[in-house]
Amino acid sequence: MDFISLLALALAPGVAIGIYIYLKDKHEREPLLLLFISFLYGALSVVVTWMISIPVNILIMTKPDDVVHQFVNAFFKVALIEEFSKFIFVRFVLFYNRNFNEPFDGIVYAVLVSMGFATLENVAYVFQSGFITGILRIFTAVPAHATFGVMMGFFLGKAKFTHRQNLMLSVLALMVATFFHGLYDYFWFIAYVPGIWICALVALAIGFVLSRKAIRLHQQASPFIHPDFEQNGEQHSE
Repeated sequence: MDFISLLALALAPGVAIGIYIYLKDKHEREPLLLLFISFLYGALSVVVTWMISIPVNILIMTKPDDVVHQFVNAFFKVALIEEFSKFIFVRFVLFYNRNFNEPFDGIVYAVLVSMGFATLENVAYVFQSGFITGILRIFTAVPAHATFGVMMGFFLGKAKFTHRQNLMLSVLALMVATFFHGLYDYFWFIAYVPGIWICALVALAIGFVLSRKAIRLHQQASPFIHPDFEQNGEQHSE
């Protein structure tokens, strides 16, 4: 395929998911420029991942044919570093933006950052491995990053408006995203074990189910449909 076709293939899933989550924000949609900036933050988080990974890979060596080593590789050398790189932009930059004014915005920003990360990563994979890889990643890796983003954003949305548990929920946001990311990657990393790759698809399916529930819960929790909803996320009591 030519350059333009491969680039379109690499960009399409991340952009499509970004549009999807934007349309799910039913009550007060975020400024398009801010969403584009969030997407760019996600691309920048790839650089952060790279900067952290270089010394970690030097210090922690793992064997590709060892299931324990690959557990460390999946959960700590890949999932934790990648999710932390995305987390810092959502939690320490976008979290304080005045447009972050309802719980669902946590999901919106976390997914857009995740799609920026996944899209840049996707471009690298597609140009390196070609059309088939691009097609496979449309249904696997890119939507997987979206589910990790939804889970992170769900808890950051709660953290924003539940001040007494802000720190705990923020840590939980990172840990839950890391857990599902690590679980998904781990089964791919040990795909040399016959049939184990199916578990990666099961993990992705569970992520989809939980993400849909998280989206629905935060849509229902919007202060724009609950006039008695305070900014700390609690109901008025008489």
